[in-house]
Formats: sequence, C-alpha cells, structure tokens
Amino acid sequence: MNIFLHELNFYKKSTLIWSVSLVALLVLFMSMYPSIAGDIDSFKKLLEGYPEAVRKAIGLEVENLGSVLGFYSYIFLYLSLCGAIQGMNIGTSIISKEIRDKTADFLMTKPVTRTTILTAKILAALTSLVATNVVFLAAAGIMLSQMKTEEYSTKTFFMISVTLFFVQLIFLALGIVISVIARKIKSVLTVSLGTVFAFFIVGMLVSTSDDEAKRYLSPFKYFDTADISRTSSYDTSFVLAGAGIVVVSLVISYIVYIRKDIHAV
Repeated sequence: MNIFLHELNFYKKSTLIWSVSLVALLVLFMSMYPSIAGDIDSFKKLLEGYPEAVRKAIGLEVENLGSVLGFYSYIFLYLSLCGAIQGMNIGTSIISKEIRDKTADFLMTKPVTRTTILTAKILAALTSLVATNVVFLAAAGIMLSQMKTEEYSTKTFFMISVTLFFVQLIFLALGIVISVIARKIKSVLTVSLGTVFAFFIVGMLVSTSDDEAKRYLSPFKYFDTADISRTSSYDTSFVLAGAGIVVVSLVISYIVYIRKDIHAV
C-alpha cells in the first residue's frame, strides 16, 4: 500500500497537468463548432474539395460535421492522441524512473515481492488514468450539452468518450513492457512520443486503404468513432485485439521484471 500511495503521489502533478491539457484542447476544438455549424453547407463544399485519401487519413467525414456528436467524434481522434501520450509516458516511466533516479536498489531491499511492487505501480498508473478520464468525461458532457443544436445520443457519446481510456490502457501496457525490457531509458518523453506518433501515422496510412485487416496495425484504429456514431457499438474483433495487447504486454512485463537483474546505475 505504501508503494501504491508513493506512486500515486508521484503521478499527482502529471495527472493534473494532463487532465487540464485534455480539457483545454477539448474546449479549443469545440469552440470552433458553432461557427462551423452556422455555415455548414459552405464548409462541406470546401472540405469536399480535399482528396478522398486525405479526408480518410485525418478521419474527416464531411456529412457528420454539422451535428455536435459528429464533430465531437471527428476531433476525438486528436484528443485520443494526447491521451495515448499520457498512457505511454506513464507506462514507460514505471520502472525506468527507478533506474534513472538510482532508487531501484533501495526499492529492491524492501520486504515485498517484485510482483507486489509492479502491481502497486500499475494500480497507481491506472488510478491516474481513471482520474484523467473522469475529469475529461465530465468536461466533454458539459461542452456538448451547452453547444448542441439538437438532441444527441448520450449512450453514443459515452461509448466514444470511454474509448480514450481503452486507447490509454493499450499504450500504458506497451509502455510498461518497454520500461521492463529496456536496460535504461534516458528520455521517457522521447520514447513515448516516438512510439505514439509512429502508431498514429500508421493509423493515418491505414485509413486510406479499404483493407480492414490493416487496422490491426494501429491501436488508434481499433475504436473508429465514426462507426461508433453510426452503429452505437464496438467492433468486437478489435476490442479483443486491444485486450490481447494489454494482457500479453502485462504478462511479459511480470515475467521479465521478476527475473530481471536490476541495477541502479
């Protein structure tokens, strides 16, 4: 429990910063909606001039931009990008910060197992992400209710919004396995940004293709907000793929961490 509270305290500041940043980005994007909705026909004509491949790459579905939920589902791709960076950043720092700050040896002398240590760290990371998502969900609900021009499905809104947490979980798990496997990570942010943006770019390239199988290459495509808006459901195969990545990454992380020689140098 002491390890959990210590880790939670460590993430307190970053959780606040990420929560405020995501809300600020949401407010910035949603503040554009009234002007777009007010002249939606002209805006649609302008966007229809863009090549179809470009529109697919940036997740733009012109016909849905006029509704508040359609606009929200479009900007959500970029909100999830920021959320993924948070998840990846936390995951990558879970073990690497102990080595980087030369506190690993001290931690290993505590009368607790490595399994307990890693579990406490992961639970603290999850708590941080949950707190961020609660704040974001509340802010998003307020923003959409204030800016709606017609009624929208709260169920669909909730389904879109919670995919932020799902994407963060995937990148958190990937970050943890990288943190455990790597001998030493000098810059967590560099690794986090590099990994997340690589998957994001892959996702953009995948969007230009009609091959559904390629969507498995990027976690950003596992939860297509446009599809969720239309069907109010998730694609089961991609949900299972995301869950598989999380489970496999965590299992590998525990196995490697338990057996790994850790040196605070």
